[in-house]
Amino acid sequence: MIWAGAISAACFGVLVLLLTMAFFRQIRTDLYSYNTIIYAGFAVFTLSLFVTHVYIAVMGFLHPSDFHFMQILYTLVHSSKNYMFITSPVLIVFSAALFVSNIALICHEGLRFANLLGIILAVMLVAGEAVVAALDFRSAFSSDNILARNLLVNTSAVFYLYFECMMVGAITADIIAAKRTPDKNKDFLIVLGCGLRKDGTPTPLLKGRLDLAADFYNSQTGEYGKPAKIIVSGGQGKDEPVSEASSMRDYLIGRGIPDDCILIEGNSADTAENMRFSADIVKGEKPEAETAFFTTNYHVFRAGLMADMAGLKSEGMGAPTRWYFWPNAAVREFIGLLTEQKGKQAGVLIMLLALYAYLTFRLYY
Repeated sequence: MIWAGAISAACFGVLVLLLTMAFFRQIRTDLYSYNTIIYAGFAVFTLSLFVTHVYIAVMGFLHPSDFHFMQILYTLVHSSKNYMFITSPVLIVFSAALFVSNIALICHEGLRFANLLGIILAVMLVAGEAVVAALDFRSAFSSDNILARNLLVNTSAVFYLYFECMMVGAITADIIAAKRTPDKNKDFLIVLGCGLRKDGTPTPLLKGRLDLAADFYNSQTGEYGKPAKIIVSGGQGKDEPVSEASSMRDYLIGRGIPDDCILIEGNSADTAENMRFSADIVKGEKPEAETAFFTTNYHVFRAGLMADMAGLKSEGMGAPTRWYFWPNAAVREFIGLLTEQKGKQAGVLIMLLALYAYLTFRLYY
């Protein structure tokens, strides 16, 4: 038992190290990747497994008569459920903070479905904990169909585990991406549109992106003598009097940016098209160009994914936004991340479900 506990703890320790190394290598070489989320989220979960098995190994050494080999398998089988319960205080605090920020957003911006996403996620997190806890409680006090009950508890916890790991990974990636500042050696600066006022002028959110790009342009030109070309990207919505790109161009000219340094991409309707159509402009002028894109802090990571998919090796920079707006917008981005690359995510989830189902059968059958 002592050797088995030590070996299992060592294996999980090595796995934590490998995931951590992979994560840092990923953010150094290609931050804008789903691997960044997976490495970060599952490294935290694997760390909990390592700590748990160190505890088992120590207890097996101190009290060898009270521990046996099956304790290791039992701990593995219930690790997803235990991780939920261990992290529940953090998730409850996080959910409460998300709820409060969402209420502040509704007070400032009005009540509509998009402004309820934070509250919906907070309720889902707490409800998920409650459902799995209730299933586990019923299973613990019933001797009937013990295999079926534990299979239900563990597979339910796996769904929650996957969601939590992806959320932790996405938050980590968002923070790192939002804090980065691109090197000032760019040939093109891409500003992503995000809506206009009724009079056709940029919204405060869009102004933040434009001001950030203008400041970067002026700083690069002044410090390195290398003026970049700015691509303003955004089409015309049904309720907009002009295209976003046209309004953005006028705003930048008002900020002192030369007209001949501004290129218009006025056909895109979403971030993926922003990047794809801007990439066409860049490749048409200078295929090996160095580029940077400018958006809002909560949007940098996902926009970077879209840039990578469009064939742009680009660095992002995020403009700040109000404290109550960021959490709800980050939730919207997270939902967007979950709905993209469904095949890759389904593969990871299916592997986890199969693993925990197999371990549960091994323990109880």
